[in-house]
Amino acid sequence: MIREDFREILRLVRPGSRVLDVGCGEGALLELLTREKGVDGRGLEIGAAGVAACMARGLSVVQGDADQDLDHFPDRSFDYAILSQTLQATRNPRHVLDELLRIADHAVVSFPNFGHWRVRWSLLSRGRMPETKALPLPWWSTPNIHLCTLADFLALTEDLDVRVDACCAFAGDGPARPIDPTKAFENWRSETCLFMLSRNPPAAGLEPPPASGDLFDG
Repeated sequence: MIREDFREILRLVRPGSRVLDVGCGEGALLELLTREKGVDGRGLEIGAAGVAACMARGLSVVQGDADQDLDHFPDRSFDYAILSQTLQATRNPRHVLDELLRIADHAVVSFPNFGHWRVRWSLLSRGRMPETKALPLPWWSTPNIHLCTLADFLALTEDLDVRVDACCAFAGDGPARPIDPTKAFENWRSETCLFMLSRNPPAAGLEPPPASGDLFDG
């Protein structure tokens, strides 16, 4: 059974493209992209157990921390950098998002929306940190340290001068639903959000040449 967010990422990624899956866990998405789209896939995973599981699947993965180790990748070394359900667990989400769009032409980012109506209702009625399908763990054991709303994330893309190429939302186990993230009601309806982002084109003549090299070489 393919997760609905994985299904949407699979739809967005071009066949045969260069992909970096950041926070790839045990490699389920990376394996899917390799099998179904024939991508040249790489992974970055902070946990040793996750790295070992990826290697057992025959995937090319290195152990590293997105907050620090994305800095070591050359500019534009990938077509897509994917950060699935991981941004809110990073220490510096702004820097991580900026780095994704330095090392890749497109960033595909998904996150739980803290503005969803179930989250708001839980806070209003119980006065406690919510536990929902998208946020299933109690506050004292969750890895999430920078939860945000759809509106917060959209404001960050504007601050970074980033272009939104595609956006969809999920609720429950339903399929992806294309949304206009500027509509205020979507901040209430969307339990999980997924964006595909790219850089706005630089002024004519100012685009730097792509760098060569690959952290995975050697």
